[in-house]
Amino acid sequence: MEARDAAGWETAVLEGGPADGVRIRVAGRPRVLQVTRPCETEDPQEEVRVTALHIYRRDPKVKTEPLRYGFDGASP
Repeated sequence: MEARDAAGWETAVLEGGPADGVRIRVAGRPRVLQVTRPCETEDPQEEVRVTALHIYRRDPKVKTEPLRYGFDGASP
């Protein structure tokens, strides 16, 4: 039996990439997660914000908590 709390949240762990080992809570078992990290600009006065985007895909073989999301280095 799947272990979801009353609100439908489940624990998941990210594997590989820049967020390796991070544990999160997800609802609805999304197939893909986006993780972003801020990037520094050379000019701190610049009015733009740059973030690096990292994609993690759910391992469909894992049926119980913690769900597993593996880093997809080929995305986006």
